[in-house]
Amino acid sequence: MCGIAGIFGIEGLADPAGVVGRMNDALAHRGPDAAGVVQVGQAVLGHRRLGIIDLSRGSDQPFSSPDGHHVLVFNGEIYNYRTLRTELERAGAWTFRTASDTEVLLAAFVTWGPSCLDRLEGMFAFAVMDREQGQLFIARDRFGVKPLYYHSASGRVLFASEVRALLASGLVPRRLDPDALVDHIRYQTVQGPATIVRDVQLLSAGHWMRVGMDGLRTGRWYDPVTHVDPEVGQLAVEQVHREVRERLGRAVEKRLVSDVPFGAFLSGGIDSSAIVGLMAQASTAPVHTFSVIFNEPEFSEERYARIIAKRFNTVHTPIRLVPEDMLRLLPDALQAMDHPSADGPNTYVVSQYTKAAGITMALSGTGGDEVFGGYPVFARSMGLWRRRWVTGVPRGLRQLVGAGLTTFRPSIRSSKLAELLRASSFTVEDTYPVSRLTFTDDELRRMLARDPLPDNSVRSIMRGIMQADGGRDLPLLSQVSLGEMTTYLQHVLLRDTDQMSMAHALEVRVPFLDHHLVEFVLGVSDELKYPHTPKRLLVDPLKDLLPDEVVHRPKMGFVLPWEPWMRNELKSFCAAHLERLATWPQFKPGAVKDLWNQFLLGDPRVNWSRIWSLVVLEDWVQRHGIEP
Repeated sequence: MCGIAGIFGIEGLADPAGVVGRMNDALAHRGPDAAGVVQVGQAVLGHRRLGIIDLSRGSDQPFSSPDGHHVLVFNGEIYNYRTLRTELERAGAWTFRTASDTEVLLAAFVTWGPSCLDRLEGMFAFAVMDREQGQLFIARDRFGVKPLYYHSASGRVLFASEVRALLASGLVPRRLDPDALVDHIRYQTVQGPATIVRDVQLLSAGHWMRVGMDGLRTGRWYDPVTHVDPEVGQLAVEQVHREVRERLGRAVEKRLVSDVPFGAFLSGGIDSSAIVGLMAQASTAPVHTFSVIFNEPEFSEERYARIIAKRFNTVHTPIRLVPEDMLRLLPDALQAMDHPSADGPNTYVVSQYTKAAGITMALSGTGGDEVFGGYPVFARSMGLWRRRWVTGVPRGLRQLVGAGLTTFRPSIRSSKLAELLRASSFTVEDTYPVSRLTFTDDELRRMLARDPLPDNSVRSIMRGIMQADGGRDLPLLSQVSLGEMTTYLQHVLLRDTDQMSMAHALEVRVPFLDHHLVEFVLGVSDELKYPHTPKRLLVDPLKDLLPDEVVHRPKMGFVLPWEPWMRNELKSFCAAHLERLATWPQFKPGAVKDLWNQFLLGDPRVNWSRIWSLVVLEDWVQRHGIEP
């Protein structure tokens, strides 16, 4: 786990190594153990190392092949590196001089070329410079666990693990992307490949990029839909449960490969409890677990985390967070945020305490809800599909009903329902983009000083998944899973996990995103997944691990008590940021102030997340000197 940076096309730069050095310095928090910058032909590569596997200095990066023809910088972990190493040694393809997965990755690329990607099991973003060919090859893992951003202009390409590193180069204009701004307000994040910064892009999950003197090309090397076995839907329930148990168990076991102390985030929910239980079975030493708890009982999961900690005899650390602590930690959490997000400070806190306890690698239950259908959006999507006859009613009449709902029963739910009633169908590609909205288009038009609005990014993504990728052939709940994994998971949860954990040089691994598990579960019928709460397809195979108190507890997301804090301890903080945001030319006069007042008055149409996403946006833009 590390930070990488680099530039291709150094002609005309007085000090290209200095440019990458500044980028590298901006990533210092990701890799406190070692740093390196090297020029290779038309490229300069930089690396910050956090040692996890083979802690010797011989595994420092940039890492060169014995003949010097290839140089690698790599962020992530290859879980099956020992198996690949054995295969390469038996073929006589490489003589290894370290015990690292870094060298195995380089050897695999040199031996098999880009096709090595199909053999890799792990989370990664890496770049290999081929000195002889004069080409730079970059790739990202299947589900986008590890980030890779880039900027291309005037025949020059810069790349880095974080946006802040690109900005530190001095070669990337600090300008706000106007369409991405709308996207952020719509969904509390910017959907890739765009970012909030104009002309900075995210290399999409499961994609590669090749850069040479003839320009830049990108392509896709992994599509989960094509790896779904249609026969899975015909398997007996017992066999399905056995496969889920075995695949998840192997996913956890693979992610325990480490040369440093490890632990787990434990909320007390089904997902984190399942991971901790399987860790306890696979590990010979007690598992270290960490939980954030609150004095506010409606937010605190303390009871359930203690039940799991006791059941599996973990070394448990509860982290009690009060408003005063959050006020103290908030500036650092916001500074750690590499891309604006309304959800990141949660992970910042638990990562800080985990690292302080001497843990360098932790497992997380992130992805469980997306893969196994745990969110309310799964039930809503199924319910809408069952009521698809509604779309046969004339659209004018449906719109009239929607207008009545928003007038006489004002709420966020009514606003979304009115948006749904305008839809031409109740297929997942039409309903899912509405389900995840923070602000509807009608609300955006009242708030923003632009017309027309840019296309809905999530709707475009979903149409691509369903039409181009063949997602329509999968079960309905699997279609929703694809939407969740491609949008909310990648561009909120995984981004937040990476930026907030790496702010403390803590590596976080996510067993639920093991591709063998995901591909299997996507093929399972809706019948075996529904109901979504508790997650039937996950709970039933793990009955021996999960106590009834955890399985049948009320669902609680890992959310800080923002609502009461923003009305009290954080009120002045929010007000100051919103006052500055209101001066941006993109907003209509008085629109931001009206939203804030509605929130303070308890208007059901304006919850805390709508306000907080705007506060975070303004803070991030101000901190990074971005021109609104």
